[in-house]
Amino acid sequence: MSKSSARTAQSEAQEPKGAAETIMPGQKAQPQPFTFGTENYRPMSALPALDRIGERMARRMRDVIEPFARAKPRVAAAPVAIQRFETWRTEKPEFTSLNLYRFRPLKGGVLVTLQPEFISLLVNSFYGGTGTVVSMRAEEFTATEERLLGRLVDTLMTSLAEAWSEVMPATPQFVARETNTAYATLVHRDEPVAVTRFTVVPPQGAPSVIDIVYPVSSIRGVETALSSRVQDEAGISGGEWRDRMAAALGEVKLDARSVLARPTMQIHDLLKLAPGDLIPIALPTMVPLLVAGQVIAHGTIGDNDGRAALKIEKMAHRSSK
Repeated sequence: MSKSSARTAQSEAQEPKGAAETIMPGQKAQPQPFTFGTENYRPMSALPALDRIGERMARRMRDVIEPFARAKPRVAAAPVAIQRFETWRTEKPEFTSLNLYRFRPLKGGVLVTLQPEFISLLVNSFYGGTGTVVSMRAEEFTATEERLLGRLVDTLMTSLAEAWSEVMPATPQFVARETNTAYATLVHRDEPVAVTRFTVVPPQGAPSVIDIVYPVSSIRGVETALSSRVQDEAGISGGEWRDRMAAALGEVKLDARSVLARPTMQIHDLLKLAPGDLIPIALPTMVPLLVAGQVIAHGTIGDNDGRAALKIEKMAHRSSK
């Protein structure tokens, strides 16, 4: 081997694996191998908005499940996860409840999945049972389970539309229901999906998982509206935000006091004070009511059921600042 060939081989061996190849003038680019599904998905600015929708949906989900479970369960929403559809599908057991809905104005569908054991538990509780579920079961739903499942998922999708209503109006429409993950055809297997996972803990029985799956391509179409909604929620335009803030402020406790008199004394008289001494004071007609050092009202001192009381006569002038 010549010295030039040896140097070429050595430089190729030292070049980092996967480094970009330099294309010389007149040289054709060589195709490089690429495995689909290994690329890093571009972050979405809409994820915080989807997380907020998930939190609102968790609160609504408790109310939806309560009539079926005969008790209110605990529901927690996990942060939205982005993953390949095939990866999500392989995590699911072969027999599960797959419910496909259109969700206008999103392009594409929305998939809702529930565990069969959870459906059996709800049927047992709904019809007066103890909430226990037999560990071994058939690989299909009974007619009773199918009816309850349809009612439950339809109500869940209506609640999901309500959770989305603060961002944009949404209309769910049932498409299909399957029980085999091989027939879950929301998107192509290598396409990314956004998964909101809810953990449901019923009063009896083991915790269960409900997934709501969106195609990322659908979320991209409304990403601007979702992102702008996150910024709007920082203001006072959200009705839910105002209600929660008003309720929190209503629980704040402030010290209120009234001053009956302010006598003036000289220092030498103050130093001579002893038990039994009397300090003459003049009670005013009205005394102030102070909260956090600010006068908010004036009133008269009186008696109410044997206790001293302050009767508000007039409110103090409030500055518009």
